[in-house]
Amino acid sequence: MTTKRILVVDDDHELLEITRELLELDGHHVRVQSSPFGTTKTVLEFNPDLILLDVNMPGLSGDRLATLLIRGEEGTRRRVVLYSSNDELSLHRAAREVGAEGFVAKGDGATLRRRVRELLET
Repeated sequence: MTTKRILVVDDDHELLEITRELLELDGHHVRVQSSPFGTTKTVLEFNPDLILLDVNMPGLSGDRLATLLIRGEEGTRRRVVLYSSNDELSLHRAAREVGAEGFVAKGDGATLRRRVRELLET
């Protein structure tokens, strides 16, 4: 598998670093951001293959940010996944409403790695 670029946006610094380490184990180039503000600029500079967004961030929620990123530039497809500790039903609903590729519940590193692999293979 070729190296993929993944952007992770989460206001929880500790979880952000754990997520980075887990994804780097699979050979991905990971950039992390601890605030939703400035994400659009980072996306344009880094051009990630996949964006993991925490849903519960102060100031600008991940689902709202996902809407902005997915709409993005004309002809550009942004692959966004909601990444949260919210219950799976609400995550599923939010992902569907904003047009995200899906969701991953926080707390299970093996599932995170598997789900990211699946998404990047399609």
